[in-house]
Amino acid sequence: MAQREDYLKKMELKNKAKQDAGIVSERYPNVSGIKLSMTYYHNSENPILMQRTVNVFPTSYAYFNMECMVRGCETGGFDLSSIIKKQIKQKKKSAKGKIVCKGKIGEQSTDHAHIAYEVNVSFKRSKKK
Repeated sequence: MAQREDYLKKMELKNKAKQDAGIVSERYPNVSGIKLSMTYYHNSENPILMQRTVNVFPTSYAYFNMECMVRGCETGGFDLSSIIKKQIKQKKKSAKGKIVCKGKIGEQSTDHAHIAYEVNVSFKRSKKK
């Protein structure tokens, strides 16, 4: 029962964070779409945990905090918000990089996971008069 309550609280906090982030079309009015391609890695014999693509539409939340997929990771994840914000501000269509999860598994703080990402932003065409 306590596990379910913890899950419900976690989901409630995540939904609030999404609402607080706002809608892409309101926050970034010159953006017509964002494509996030990520490869999740973890420390094991087979390091690739997952490949994932997320399409973000103008009607989507401007929430770019991806969860860590390693079981047992607490307070971890990969926040792409500042990367995407900077990319849009500089009007760059593409950006690549890596982010390490800062979360913990049990009592240990380890470099248990990271992602390689590519962010592609589509901008609206400017109207000529």
